[in-house]
Amino acid sequence: MQHIINFIVENNSYAPWISFGLILLAGFNFPVSIDVIIILTAFLAATTIPELTPHLFISVLVGTYFSAWICYWMGRIIGIKLLKIRYFAKLLPKHRLKKLGTFYEKYGLLALLVGRFIPFGIRNCLFMTTGMSKANFKKFIWRDAIACTIWASVCFFAFYRLGQNYELLLAKVKTLNLFIFLAFGVTVIALVCYKKYRKNHVKVE
Repeated sequence: MQHIINFIVENNSYAPWISFGLILLAGFNFPVSIDVIIILTAFLAATTIPELTPHLFISVLVGTYFSAWICYWMGRIIGIKLLKIRYFAKLLPKHRLKKLGTFYEKYGLLALLVGRFIPFGIRNCLFMTTGMSKANFKKFIWRDAIACTIWASVCFFAFYRLGQNYELLLAKVKTLNLFIFLAFGVTVIALVCYKKYRKNHVKVE
């Protein structure tokens, strides 16, 4: 993942296309974190290439939307055969598939909205499970259009805002670290003094 981050930073003029492509790869369950890509893209927009902010946001929005389509069709076409592959067997354990399938059937749009905000593979599992259950594709894409727009907008602009204020945040973090260091130092000194006091007190007795 670190190599990917370095590549995007070094080629930031092509960042919208790079982000879009990497997010699509994540749809095929390559070990690419969509969440990290979104955070990095938002920070680039806020700090390095603000003139490309609309392009970067669109690349994230469209990429994450079509990435879900890829997962859906992987589940629908290949389906349960994927579980014979060790990688997918770990990624998509049967108990998780059953729970996610039931969750989608019961809640529909809400399931996709909640699932969009859950990282660590849950998102792709939900999309693939929806495909495996052969849920109506038209319903899936309009429901996910709403869920994806809300999720991508919230995530991108939240981290964009953080990126704009990173110097202030860094200063606060440095101040917090100083207080933690001082508190740690005082605690260590107090413990040493207490042990010496106890040792001398025992000797006197």
